Amino acid sequence: MIAFDAMMQELSVTKSAAKLRIGQSAMSHNLSTLRMLLQDDLFVRVGQKMQPTAKARTLAGPVRAALAQAQSALKACDVFDPATEVRVFRVGLTDEMEMVLLPELMKRLQNEAPGIKLLSRSITVDTVDTMMDAGEIDLAVGCKDLLQSRYRGEILFETEVTCCFNPMLIDKPGALTRDDYLNARHAVLSQTENVAGCVGVALEGMGIELDIVVAAPDFMPLLAAARHAPLIATVPCRIARQYAPLFGLEIRAMPFDLQFPPISMNWPMRVDCDAGGMWLRDQIRSVVGVLSNDLVQRAAE
Repeated sequence: MIAFDAMMQELSVTKSAAKLRIGQSAMSHNLSTLRMLLQDDLFVRVGQKMQPTAKARTLAGPVRAALAQAQSALKACDVFDPATEVRVFRVGLTDEMEMVLLPELMKRLQNEAPGIKLLSRSITVDTVDTMMDAGEIDLAVGCKDLLQSRYRGEILFETEVTCCFNPMLIDKPGALTRDDYLNARHAVLSQTENVAGCVGVALEGMGIELDIVVAAPDFMPLLAAARHAPLIATVPCRIARQYAPLFGLEIRAMPFDLQFPPISMNWPMRVDCDAGGMWLRDQIRSVVGVLSNDLVQRAAE
């Protein structure tokens, strides 16, 4: 249709080819294909000029209108107005991000983008690639090694953990020492069949074995367990600052310097240049900045 439209405007194979930035032979091939498909000469030579046939003249208006509509549709894909857009974003989040990022993100979107809906899906390191490949999610936020990822991504913040316990069941008014931590019973996060979880595995790498009595894939059961039993729940700092007080738990610094994969944001190439996806990623970056500042302020207090 593009070749036909150019030919209708220029009535010259040479000029039409130049306008489309293709070779004259390619333009001639396009016209030959059109003639075969439409069973009409379309353009015939009259003297020194090319003239459209009756069928070509009939097609000219509808073809121009179809091309204009297609061009408008393509331009519309590059425009995203959060105030008026109605759209569902499918976002994969780890348990920590569901509890910390999602509430703050939704609070912001309700004010700035009332037509935007989020479909949150729980992800783990083992499931996120499969879900991304299948198109089940368009964005993932959680622990993922960017060096081993085939997706676009960036680090949002480093992962830090802290200790939570019930002061009525564990009498530790001061800082937790290494011995305090090692002699205690523990509740840790584990999203695999390994009861040690990421904390236990990290300490095992240092030759230390914890007495882990409960492992769960979510943080809330760990905090609930620490409320009712003399356990130390080791959870991310952001989880502890926001939710530990609700369970009546004290928060103490981790007596070991443990290294965990950072929290990253990843997305597939299919949405890399999508205007809506770019906007959502900007919102997440902004929310993470606010949460990080709040965490620093609370730690200082």
